Amino acid sequence: MLKTEKNYKRLKGSQSFRQRLLLSTLYSTPIIIEDIRTDETWPGLHSHEISLLRLFETVCDDCRVVINQTGTKLKYVPGTIMGGRINRPHDCGVSRSIGYFLEPLVVLCLFAKEPLTITLKGITNDSKDPSVDTFKATAFHILKRFGVDFEALSLKIESRGLPPNGGGEVILSLPIVQSLTAVNWIDEGFVKKIRGVTFSTKVSSQFENSMIRAARGIINPLVSDVHIFTDHRTGPPAGNSPGYGILLVAETTSGCYISVDTAASHGRDEETSGFADDVKKDLMPPEDIGNGIANALLEEIGQSGVVDSTYQGMLFLLCALCPQDVSKVRVGKLSQYGIKTLRNIRDLLDVKFIIKPDPDTQSVILKCIGCGMKNLSRKIS
Repeated sequence: MLKTEKNYKRLKGSQSFRQRLLLSTLYSTPIIIEDIRTDETWPGLHSHEISLLRLFETVCDDCRVVINQTGTKLKYVPGTIMGGRINRPHDCGVSRSIGYFLEPLVVLCLFAKEPLTITLKGITNDSKDPSVDTFKATAFHILKRFGVDFEALSLKIESRGLPPNGGGEVILSLPIVQSLTAVNWIDEGFVKKIRGVTFSTKVSSQFENSMIRAARGIINPLVSDVHIFTDHRTGPPAGNSPGYGILLVAETTSGCYISVDTAASHGRDEETSGFADDVKKDLMPPEDIGNGIANALLEEIGQSGVVDSTYQGMLFLLCALCPQDVSKVRVGKLSQYGIKTLRNIRDLLDVKFIIKPDPDTQSVILKCIGCGMKNLSRKIS
């Protein structure tokens, strides 16, 4: 029986679309989102948001989605989170990268009926969303802290895809949990080693050597254990667009992983519309990218958090979904995404964090009591 509109939680605007959808599904709360970009040139839901809805429909049973003609109003009734082996690849499109989809998908499917295996197609690396590489190197270790089986987590990069035309493909495998484990995670430790990967698609591998030299010039005097690997791709594994990039991950003595990444590629079609191919602006020189990424890593390490600013939101979500026990975590300066996540958790889960600045390190310590999320659809063995 379809619920009457008064049973829906009403929300407005396009912000925090991923988290609203995720928390609505986990908590089985039907939502109505109105006024989606009503004042913008392109009103309504964007293609990546519709793709995310389709992805949720793929991994859940009995979801109901109703979008009005202009795309400015969405009714969403969540279904049962099924997971399982999805045989048909999901095309994430090229308006946002696969990293945009991974966080909500992974947190959702921890509470599925069966472990998830799914192929995602689209953009693997860009300068806007976290890359699939840092998700594997950083987010998986965050999940491990909360009691997720680390050995069962897998993210295999079959092919890389850069903007504007993508062509990347990854295979994600994810275990399920009965419930998460509350954490007391405030020791950020000291950096003991730095690992990195440079990649290039449809361009000379010399770009990678230039990025490595530039990055090493900054981090080698500070850390002795540094290894940066190369991943040069041609043919089908290189996707559909040329480009190059680098990611760096610092591992600390207390088992924290701090990551940064970027990619240089030609803009997506909407960014370059009106330009002929031959006048597209040149890509950033690899030396500048190497310098920039090394300095960005040092800045993240200097924040003294147990995760980097990119993964603050995911950390807070996992804390909020823990059993009704206290979780305590330390992060650097709160990112915009982190602040929005805290608001969404308060509004949709009714979980409030106590936030206390640490004047000694300029970091912030957050505490909350989890909402007690349990996996009710998991098969009983």
